[in-house]
Amino acid sequence: MSAPLSVENLSVVYRVAGGILQAVRDVSLSVQRGEVLGIMGESGCGKSTLAAAMINLLPVGAEIRQGGVRINGTDMLKLPPAAQRALRGQSVAMVFQDPMTAFNPVLTIGRQLADFAGAHDPARATPDRLVAMLARVGIPNPARFLDRYPHELSGGMRQRVAIAAALLMQPDVLIADEPTTALDVTMEAQIIHLLRDLRTSFDGAIVIVTHHLGVIAELCDRVAVMYAGEVVEEGTVDAIFHAALHPYTRALLACDPAVVDPSSGRLPTIAGRIPDLTALPPGCAFLTRCTMALPACHNPPPRVLLAEGRSVLCHRVQP
Repeated sequence: MSAPLSVENLSVVYRVAGGILQAVRDVSLSVQRGEVLGIMGESGCGKSTLAAAMINLLPVGAEIRQGGVRINGTDMLKLPPAAQRALRGQSVAMVFQDPMTAFNPVLTIGRQLADFAGAHDPARATPDRLVAMLARVGIPNPARFLDRYPHELSGGMRQRVAIAAALLMQPDVLIADEPTTALDVTMEAQIIHLLRDLRTSFDGAIVIVTHHLGVIAELCDRVAVMYAGEVVEEGTVDAIFHAALHPYTRALLACDPAVVDPSSGRLPTIAGRIPDLTALPPGCAFLTRCTMALPACHNPPPRVLLAEGRSVLCHRVQP
């Protein structure tokens, strides 16, 4: 049986004033049913572009140069627009980063949820089903929320409604792009708790895109670390967090405030900046920031495949 979601050698570029920006470069990933994959990295590393490409909802100026995105074995990118729209919501759904802009401000929550469900199956758009889904994501007194407008809800409540909308058609793949970024600490903890509870009742594949290492550790089974548009390391959460192999992954984990010694008086950072994605260096993209660089790093690094589905894009790692 094929994985619910499989990304194969995907490359995405943006046409910008400076030329062609290579946002995602030759990325391959798969997520099995019942599994949660986390995608992490610094801002600008290509995480959100990759998530948008998974449902082919890229902004104007973006172009998929190569690769495929298979939903239950079907390459979504090769389907006509109408067939792609039929897959979105029903087979693959997305929770967007900003819950305020995810909804139409002049329509009630109930009207919008009914529209989401009714576009695929009018039988799922009944008030009882909508109320049941709102209750499932922890909305108190859900029936009264149907007549409310998005601005009448707190950020955390809007994000819960966004998750409810994504789950209405019981999709095989749920993608959450930075689902806690726009929330305060209290609401963030509640959404993390909700997503953790959903793992036991959602029989599909989940992808969570985030720069929050705590979210990855709390929710995910596997993690893919992105840098400059590439997946530089992939493996189980335990393997990555306890024995990271790529220098970038190590540096990223060292910057987690949760592991910083308060008595040191300093917050660790990664020196330098992400390279210009319109003029990438010929060798390893992390070379100028890496404290473990070798002469060989001036050449493109190999992708080393290790046991249990782990891979590392680095000259220092031996198979």
